[in-house]
Amino acid sequence: MPGISDIKIHRKPYGPVMQIRNSTNPDGSELDYLTFPALECYDMVQHAVSTRFGGVSKGIFSSMNLSFTRGDDDNAVRENFRRYARLFHTTEDHFVLSYQTHTVNVREITEEDAGKGLTRERGFTDVDGLVTNVPGLVLGIFAADCIPLLFLDPVHKAIGASHAGWRGTVGRIGRVTVEKMHALYGTEPKDLICTIGPGICQDCYEVSADVADQFMKEFPQHVVEILRERATTDQGERKFLLDLYRANTIVLKDAGVLQEHISITDICTCCNPALLFSHRFTHGRRGNNAVFMKLQREH
Repeated sequence: MPGISDIKIHRKPYGPVMQIRNSTNPDGSELDYLTFPALECYDMVQHAVSTRFGGVSKGIFSSMNLSFTRGDDDNAVRENFRRYARLFHTTEDHFVLSYQTHTVNVREITEEDAGKGLTRERGFTDVDGLVTNVPGLVLGIFAADCIPLLFLDPVHKAIGASHAGWRGTVGRIGRVTVEKMHALYGTEPKDLICTIGPGICQDCYEVSADVADQFMKEFPQHVVEILRERATTDQGERKFLLDLYRANTIVLKDAGVLQEHISITDICTCCNPALLFSHRFTHGRRGNNAVFMKLQREH
């Protein structure tokens, strides 16, 4: 597999340029990941969006697959997680991983959850969002075209990470996450710093009329912004292109997050299959990208 410097990254004019960062693995290889400039401004939080580079997985999972459920070798996946643990200056037993089933369920994570999904059984299912105010825990969510959402409350020192596919988006998991943080930590939406993506862009995301209809009903004032009719098939079926980036921006703004506090990725997963795993591009033969976030301990 070529190095990250050997591929051309196709960027979209949606938001600030995501930064490519790297660190050196124990074997001398480079761990390449992406960051949002809006979150890098805050010393209280560390985050990373994994790329396909820097791991030990082989074949269709090459090389940084972070899923145990796609058919990859478990030992390879565990080594991949160990590499991200080193990046976050911690151990695997401080990670907490979601159990995503396209719900809008958001779970509070405490010290008792440390290691769940990686070194311990989760003890929970059907959780697509995680929030915490506990320093040192690494929240992990997964995507391979769906939209990862990150939340930072710099006032009350709390973070969140949620997974928004089309079901989570139309169900407004972004708003659910904001409301959960407000209820638990006193978070005011106007204080939140939020990021959207990387996920699939509108140009790549064709959906059927039944999916489009749900967005028309949930976002009646924004249909023109988030849906573009593409074609009608020979069988008479209408197809649409759906903008999950824009829809999630609307969700966050409706929840009270300020427009200037929302950062949208400039990288589409489906446009960049050499950089990131894309379910649509590979027709499901792929690994998973991960998005990690950790509240730093005060010194």
